[in-house]
Amino acid sequence: GKLGRYPPWPGKIVNPPKDLKKPRGKKCFFVKFFGTEDHAWIKVEQLKPYHPHKEEMIKINKGKRFQQAVDAVEEFLRKTKGKDQASSHNSNEEKNRRSSSEERGKQSTVEEKRKASLSEGKLKKGTGEGKKRVSSVSSERGSKSPLQRAQDQSPRKRGRPPKDEKDLTIPESSTVKRVMTGTVAGFKWPPSVSEPVKDSDPHFHHFLLSQTEKPAVCYQAITKKLKVCEEETGSTSIQAADSTAVNGSITPTDKKIGFLGLGLMGSGIVSNLLKMGHTVTVWNRTAEKCDLFIQEGARLGRTPAEVVSTCDITFACVSDPKAAKDLVLGPSGVLQGIRPGKCYVDMSTVDADTVTELAQVIVSRGGRFLEAPVSGNQQLSNDGMLVILAAGDRGLYEDCSSCFQAMGKTSFFLGEVGNAAKMMLIVNMVQGSFMATIAEGLTLAQVTGQSQQTLLDILNQGQLASIFLDQKCQNILQGNFKPDFYLKYIQKDLRLAIALGDSVNHPTPMAAAANEVYKRAKALDQSDNDMSAVYRAYIH
Repeated sequence: GKLGRYPPWPGKIVNPPKDLKKPRGKKCFFVKFFGTEDHAWIKVEQLKPYHPHKEEMIKINKGKRFQQAVDAVEEFLRKTKGKDQASSHNSNEEKNRRSSSEERGKQSTVEEKRKASLSEGKLKKGTGEGKKRVSSVSSERGSKSPLQRAQDQSPRKRGRPPKDEKDLTIPESSTVKRVMTGTVAGFKWPPSVSEPVKDSDPHFHHFLLSQTEKPAVCYQAITKKLKVCEEETGSTSIQAADSTAVNGSITPTDKKIGFLGLGLMGSGIVSNLLKMGHTVTVWNRTAEKCDLFIQEGARLGRTPAEVVSTCDITFACVSDPKAAKDLVLGPSGVLQGIRPGKCYVDMSTVDADTVTELAQVIVSRGGRFLEAPVSGNQQLSNDGMLVILAAGDRGLYEDCSSCFQAMGKTSFFLGEVGNAAKMMLIVNMVQGSFMATIAEGLTLAQVTGQSQQTLLDILNQGQLASIFLDQKCQNILQGNFKPDFYLKYIQKDLRLAIALGDSVNHPTPMAAAANEVYKRAKALDQSDNDMSAVYRAYIH
């Protein structure tokens, strides 16, 4: 779902898990959201007492889920009532939540309208909506995340119950169970739009969501439309961002960054790292591609081994499993520069077996490894709006925070190595299959005497309307197949996704059919064109 539509949500300040670090910066509390299994670190400024705002909130939000949350608050208050005064305060808060739930519904509608005029980041950040959904999905499965840790360390104030939105719940579901140990109920409110966020891009939002029961498996999303307050872990709290300062609040890490691979994706990533003030050393198999970045302030590395040995964190973004392995294991490769403490982040889209093998050899030399494939295309890379799927070393993920903010819109941490590779292949499988379906429809329209432009207009008025659909169709109608995402790479991702299905005996007939069409397009010399050139495979 889109971020920014969730209204304030009733929550309870609870004790964070002992192993959860408290976020850096302003004082915050660990909040459990009623009606969900979500938890999050919420800043004091974002919390409002349940009683005074109860009626207002109920007016704003009339949704079923909100009503369920309010009912949960009331039930909690009933159970704790009589134990102490604090419990009775909670029951009042429950009532407030009911009223506030109605208010939230109205508020979310207003916020959606405001999105058009204001930056999406502000609203989304304030409501934390999109994040919530993510967290509710994975967090419900249960797991305890570092976010909980952070809350444990933060002091709690009874007078300010947090009100959180589903986004904020992202942190972890199991945390919710842990935090059941007492506190005041209240609403978590979005921070003021103008509130500055420390070391974070106003347009980059972090959500932390726990997917599994392992504390290590949480994933955080950082979204540029939202402002995220990176506290100690860099993923602890979510805050509304001032949409006016697009890049002003990113504080680049002082670690030396290396980057290997300056293709369609890598070039945009490096450019954004440099723009945000990072110190970057670059290497590419064909050295000429490095020249432009040297002019922009990058340093030149002669070999992958040299880059790794002279930098603290080295990123790589290459074409496929073979290239990723050669880069690490080949002559003067990454592995030769790895020594204890060196960090390697592979952003290539490869299969889980490949990335697991690379992680093992890097770690065996004392290095730290993170896989971080990206979802996007050349345009999104240039705009610094990629979606980053990370897994592996959680500490390294947090150390990469300023880098991910510079290059991405959102970042997810998915747990152990291999998870990001699998998720990335599934995402690209869906995208590749959809692209083939679009091409099939456009060509069928043409051969049956229907206007392709009218087909596009109709699709754009329906539920399939999307930037992807519109841009790809427009490019096809204009005969523009300039690569934004190479056709040969989407076919590679389909092939790897089908193999992933094979490994678990799961049928992937749609992807298999799409893959055959892309193979036909490759045979027609469309490999180095955009994936939309799959259209040409349908032309008789």
